[in-house]
Amino acid sequence: MQVSPVATLPKRLVGRGREIWPGLAVCVLIAAAAAVIGRFVPLVGSAIPAVVIGVAISLVRRPNARLSPGVTYASKFVLQLAVVLLGSQLSLQSIVTVGAESLPVMLVSLVVCLLGAFLIGRAMRIERDIRTLIGVGTGICGASAIAAVSPVIRARSSDIAYAISTVFLFNILAVMIFPFVGHALGMTPHAFGLFAGTAVNDTSSVVAAAGVFSASALGFAVVVKLVRTLMIIPISVALAVVEARREGQGQRITAGWLLRLVPWFLVGFLLVAGLASTGIIAPPAASILNEISVFLVATALAGVGLSTNIAAIRTAGLRPLALGGILSLIVTGTTLGMMFVTGHI
Repeated sequence: MQVSPVATLPKRLVGRGREIWPGLAVCVLIAAAAAVIGRFVPLVGSAIPAVVIGVAISLVRRPNARLSPGVTYASKFVLQLAVVLLGSQLSLQSIVTVGAESLPVMLVSLVVCLLGAFLIGRAMRIERDIRTLIGVGTGICGASAIAAVSPVIRARSSDIAYAISTVFLFNILAVMIFPFVGHALGMTPHAFGLFAGTAVNDTSSVVAAAGVFSASALGFAVVVKLVRTLMIIPISVALAVVEARREGQGQRITAGWLLRLVPWFLVGFLLVAGLASTGIIAPPAASILNEISVFLVATALAGVGLSTNIAAIRTAGLRPLALGGILSLIVTGTTLGMMFVTGHI
């Protein structure tokens, strides 16, 4: 009987804590400063200052080997934990209603984005793998979608890094621009939640943009975004089939492989929403969890900002970057058009 993994668990946890705490502490300090700014300037909240401060620091000096593990931990796990806690603000019934309402807008924007990635990317003579990665990253959910489909199409690590950097750049721009677009168009919090959840691709940026617009837009935007995240599954399956036909072999499609495509934080979000629906999470506790979630979002976005690598984007060439910008504009325009057609604006 093997007991060594269990016996060494406390030691490994302590080791992991020592590894991540320096970078995580920096992100927490940036989030605290951003929260102070948000108190004095409620319009911008804490999300935008956190990412701006992080980007500014990264331009001067990128995190070294001692800080990098904690910065990565903040930008990924802390953000996912924040999304899980946001489930306390919603009921399962509202999640089903929101998902059904957002589906037409979301599906049309996704199809248009993927077609645009294929047609425009080919016209621009951009390599197949990188245009696929930028397309799914822009159309579905940023780095998560890129990470999910990369092994399916056997993408090179350099293409993965470039696609993530490109999508990330336009995420940052969306966080800064979308709230002002929403106010200029007179959107309600409900409408802006649909807009941000559909047109912004990365979860962190959706949370940030909706939080800046208004607190009441945040829950709706997150649900729309998580429903959109599930599109990873059919897209990954479709790409696996294409690869299998193209090369005579490919990713074996099994139930376990499909389950691994479902993000753990989506399951956690639904579980917390279920607890809120039954009343186990009382309104006062839900309010506290919401405040914690907002701070965790700022902490995560500080990590996202610190992870910015403008030099990598600049040195990799402009055509894929231009494709990312074009697709972002296409998704934004398609989303607004569908919202107008369906009566949301």
